[in-house]
Amino acid sequence: MPLSPPAALLPPDAGSRSAPVVHRLAPGPATLHLLPEAAVDAFAARAGGAGVLSAAERERWARLRGEAARRRHLGARLLVRHALSAHDGRPPHRWHFTAGPWGRPELPPPDQGLRFNLSHTDGLLACVVTPAGGCGVDVEGVPARPDALTHLPPHLAPAERAALDALDGPARAVRLAELWVLKEAYLKALGTGLTRPLSTFTFRDRGAPGPGAAPLAVDDPLLPAAEAARWRLRLLRPGPRHVLGLALQEPVTGEPAAAPPPGPSRT
Repeated sequence: MPLSPPAALLPPDAGSRSAPVVHRLAPGPATLHLLPEAAVDAFAARAGGAGVLSAAERERWARLRGEAARRRHLGARLLVRHALSAHDGRPPHRWHFTAGPWGRPELPPPDQGLRFNLSHTDGLLACVVTPAGGCGVDVEGVPARPDALTHLPPHLAPAERAALDALDGPARAVRLAELWVLKEAYLKALGTGLTRPLSTFTFRDRGAPGPGAAPLAVDDPLLPAAEAARWRLRLLRPGPRHVLGLALQEPVTGEPAAAPPPGPSRT
């Protein structure tokens, strides 16, 4: 598996904007919405702030300790509404959510055809939305922290551990962060989260990708081969301090997919 590409998804002035940066994920209808933490306050003021959230979300937000945690929580809840409204057109305050079997936030019927996933870390929030197929996103700081370098590798597949052992210093820390966001994005897309061991699936190149193609596939013995083949994994660098993993499921042939909203770029 290659190291992450050098593509920068955030313009230099992204932190001073009051709206997320949107990328259309070619060739399908999914969109990726990125919001630097530095832009959350301005975005929240523009998007209606905590008044847009449900009573339960406001209660949870009020219980959080620490200004950064509260900022990211509010920003993430507003970001997902902004992203969903870009696909559907309804006002952000009219979105309601439920919990899936493993606790993942989902849309209740009749909105379940529209799928989304959120991730946030120190400095950056991300949301992926697709009108067809499953999706997952994870964003983390790069390189991986020293505690992750100590505790995470034993949980990986043998081939992944061997690849890490062949690297030294910064390259090893970068590769581990890349593996982590891909693993997390895929498990979030499946809806299981970390209830499933990280060693039970691996990633591989799909061959020489064309422009905008997803370069990674998943080898997952717990899925039928045809179902595993529908997953596309992508590794992106929003900026120099973060790495982002995406897992997108291609719709079954003949499954309708709504056209994506207009976006400034295709990634």
